[in-house]
Amino acid sequence: MKNKIHKCKFHTPLGDMLAAANDEGLCLLEFTDRPALPKELGDLKRLLNAEIVSEEHILIDEAQKQLDEYFQGKRKEFSIKLKTPGTEFQKKVWSVLQEIPFGKTRTYKEQALILGNLKSIRAVGKANGENRIAIIIPCHRVIGANGDLVGYGGGLWRKHYLLEFESKVNNQFSLFE
Repeated sequence: MKNKIHKCKFHTPLGDMLAAANDEGLCLLEFTDRPALPKELGDLKRLLNAEIVSEEHILIDEAQKQLDEYFQGKRKEFSIKLKTPGTEFQKKVWSVLQEIPFGKTRTYKEQALILGNLKSIRAVGKANGENRIAIIIPCHRVIGANGDLVGYGGGLWRKHYLLEFESKVNNQFSLFE
């Protein structure tokens, strides 16, 4: 029997999201209107040699709980177990993304420098775009060299919202410190 990837949809302040997980971790968290979603599901199916079933899973419940806390301004870091199949380079890019602090941004160039190869800027951008776990792996925190909001599969309006939201939460907390 094939492995199973469980998927469920839930609502967030930015629209419906689809979460998918297996016992190894959360492997997808995307906005349901993302054009690349069908491809991402197909890639997961292939990479994990699994069938995708519409069933609840404890890690999907946990993802929803942690996202709710995030959108309430109560969570700045996520602690959910992730399963992110991809190339070694993609995994490095996604790992470096998770190091960007809540409410901060980096440029694609800065990400490439952290990875040790300035010439990999475009490859970093491509790997960012192939991230299947929105918000938790915060690709929304990467901006263009001139400060412009570029390249967010969930839509630039969502990227803008997320960065503004994180900035407001940080400013709210700094008033009490």
